[in-house]
Amino acid sequence: MSTKEPVKNRYDFVYLFDVTDGNPNGDPDTGNLPRIDIETGHGLVTDVCLKRKVRNYVLLASEEREELRDGTHDIFVMENAILNDAIADAVKQVTEDKQTKNAQDRQKSQEIMCRRYYDIRTFGAVLTTGANAGQVRGAVQMTFSRSIDPITSSEHTITRMAATDAKEAKTNEAADDGGGNRTMGRKATVPYGLYLCHGFVTTAFAQKTGFTADDLALFWEALHRMFDVDRSSSRGLMGPRGLYIFRHDSKLGNASAQDLFDRIRVERQTDLPRSFADYRVTIDDSNMPEGVTLIREIDAK
Repeated sequence: MSTKEPVKNRYDFVYLFDVTDGNPNGDPDTGNLPRIDIETGHGLVTDVCLKRKVRNYVLLASEEREELRDGTHDIFVMENAILNDAIADAVKQVTEDKQTKNAQDRQKSQEIMCRRYYDIRTFGAVLTTGANAGQVRGAVQMTFSRSIDPITSSEHTITRMAATDAKEAKTNEAADDGGGNRTMGRKATVPYGLYLCHGFVTTAFAQKTGFTADDLALFWEALHRMFDVDRSSSRGLMGPRGLYIFRHDSKLGNASAQDLFDRIRVERQTDLPRSFADYRVTIDDSNMPEGVTLIREIDAK
């Protein structure tokens, strides 16, 4: 199969990553504290968060590698992008009107968008916010990531010694506490958390968006390396710990995704895990269903 053709095999995958002394995904509803399941205390990281990192990696990679600067690896959802302008540009290539007239116009507009934007082929997009180009379901879908064990969120008070303006500087100078007034802030961290995400590559959607084997290889690469180009003091130390891919030799698949996922177990080895070494990952690769191959893309050690 050519690497330029749409993916013809179903894939299911398990992705492990961890965080040390950082906030992997802040929740705006709780003052940007780490997201948690309020009933169990397990940490959560949204699929949107991981997809953002994939997009950022592909954007940076396309700036560095000539083979990705071919007009098919642009990113649709990026910072400060005006989405409706991008949709309108595609619609203009199909019809002289500002809106699509029928399903055929929308289909042609989607094809233009899918050819240009890597993240639309991969994750899909809602293209109805301006000129109506319909909706695209992406070839790759990911679940929320959930920590293996409940997490503890720690809040830390931080200070800034610099003044915002001249008025504040005078106030600081007039203070009699020796050190002057300080601007206070808060930072929330997770001492340690190991997270697990499930993902799926659906051939039917890959055929519609034109998601190719090359696109898939770039996606796996992003899961390898995206944390290395997304460093932030607030996120602490984050990195991949495992990527286990179940490749089916057919479009519809040869086994239930849940049955395959159950073959991967992550077990705590201590009462208070503080590193990846405190966990054991076991994979049951015996008696694999016919037509299913396990690929240890990132093998936890």
